[in-house]
Amino acid sequence: MAKSSPKPNAKKSVGRYVSPEVRGRVTKARPRGKDHSPRWYGALILALLVFGVLVIVLNYLSVLPGSTSAWWLVGGLATMFVGFFLATQYK
Repeated sequence: MAKSSPKPNAKKSVGRYVSPEVRGRVTKARPRGKDHSPRWYGALILALLVFGVLVIVLNYLSVLPGSTSAWWLVGGLATMFVGFFLATQYK
């Protein structure tokens, strides 16, 4: 069987040496300023995480009012959860 010869001006659309632009594999650049979080957002995340840890530690040291209570533990864990949730939304 005879092999067919390649066409001289045919552009390659698949294969090893095809540029990503030709294959359509390039992600368009997004505008830089539109998808970033405000500057105070990172500080809020850190403040919530540190405050949650501080509440839990102070609860076990019996410094908080009401002696050692499970509600202080729940409050500290909930505060830390909110901090982690906000951290997943940080851009």
